[in-house]
Amino acid sequence: MATYIMLSTLTDEGRKTLKERPERLREVNKELEGMGARVTGQYAVLGGYDFVNIIEAPSNEVMARIAVELGARGTIKVTTLPAIGIDQYVDMMTQPTPKK
Repeated sequence: MATYIMLSTLTDEGRKTLKERPERLREVNKELEGMGARVTGQYAVLGGYDFVNIIEAPSNEVMARIAVELGARGTIKVTTLPAIGIDQYVDMMTQPTPKK
């Protein structure tokens, strides 16, 4: 499974929903599982974003679908970033560069 960082910002509608039903955060995590992904970390943050989510998904296509599904609800705006673990990154950097 690939790792993704999803940064999200609540819209006015999203803030209203979250104020009325804070448990909605956990419900959405279960919905992501139904779409083939898994939230492995989730943080409420201050600043330009409201939440940082660490998500495992099998492919970019699955993650793109999730981003569109969540964004289409009108309650959040999302930015999704593919992530590479540091150990994997170091291994990649120590391999010879493929010749063209």
